[in-house]
Amino acid sequence: MLRALALSLARLFDRALLPIWLKSLGATLLACLVLGFAAWQALRYMIDRYAFDAGYGALAAAILVMLGGWLLWRVIALGVLQFFADEVVRAVELRDYPAMAASARPLGWREELGRALGGAARAILFNLLALPLAFVLAWTAVGAPLVFLAVNSVLLGRELQDMVWLRHRRSPQDPAPLSAIERLALGGVTAILLTVPVANFAAPFLGAACAVHLIHRKGPGHAA
Repeated sequence: MLRALALSLARLFDRALLPIWLKSLGATLLACLVLGFAAWQALRYMIDRYAFDAGYGALAAAILVMLGGWLLWRVIALGVLQFFADEVVRAVELRDYPAMAASARPLGWREELGRALGGAARAILFNLLALPLAFVLAWTAVGAPLVFLAVNSVLLGRELQDMVWLRHRRSPQDPAPLSAIERLALGGVTAILLTVPVANFAAPFLGAACAVHLIHRKGPGHAA
């Protein structure tokens, strides 16, 4: 895992990869701004109408939107990355695993859209299901963050593996290339990076690149 992360960091500003990363980041920020503005307007209206005066309503709405944006960043960022997954994976493969790039199956936009929506739905659903446990453990200060870290590590590990694996598997019955521990490590590192300021902008991209290296360095596409 550390080797895959080091390779991904080394390639982050590669001329072939940088435009894709910046495009994905720009789309993520735009989606957050649009959703954040819409949520702020809706919350401000509801709070002004049913609870507080205009000034307190705007302040409360802004705080709630910022908190919600922080919690949903990983969902939005990963969902946007799904749309660019084929480009990201192909660019890394062309650079480091050309034989695997040549044999890959391109994903159509319908499949990418379905995966993006499915991944976002799973992330929202399982994080909501984890809320009661996180609330119970909130008094421990670290319990709630660890609950969400565990949930998102599992989810991210699967999503990042599938970004790469679905382009190469011969049939739906083929076994997954990464073990449960490897997927958990991949998802865990990505989930931790998503909580770190500045690093969270590159975290989904690094996670996808790590998945490429982890999968291909285990098989015939390994490039020394």
